[in-house]
Amino acid sequence: MTADSSAADTGSAGEVQLDNGVFRVTKWTIRPDGVIPMHRHEYEYVVVPMVTDTMLVRNSDGTEIRAELEAGISYTRPAGSEHEVSNPGGSADVVFVEIERL
Repeated sequence: MTADSSAADTGSAGEVQLDNGVFRVTKWTIRPDGVIPMHRHEYEYVVVPMVTDTMLVRNSDGTEIRAELEAGISYTRPAGSEHEVSNPGGSADVVFVEIERL
């Protein structure tokens, strides 16, 4: 996923911390009621939650998952994943680091 929230204020921001041609590391912040709009992951990736919280994942087929995040407990997803990620009704920012294998 490309870190670009400059086109509109979606309540989310991505900060690329490293891109060395092998890995891309992006720190994502989703403010309360913010969203990372629908996107497709070109690469396999690992998510490292920085907070313990819940975020809503809406898949491209319309299904929804409440993702329970636990700070420091990582998970992985395959290339081709397509979804929107949001923090509906949150009281604090949802923060995670995404590591893509390019």
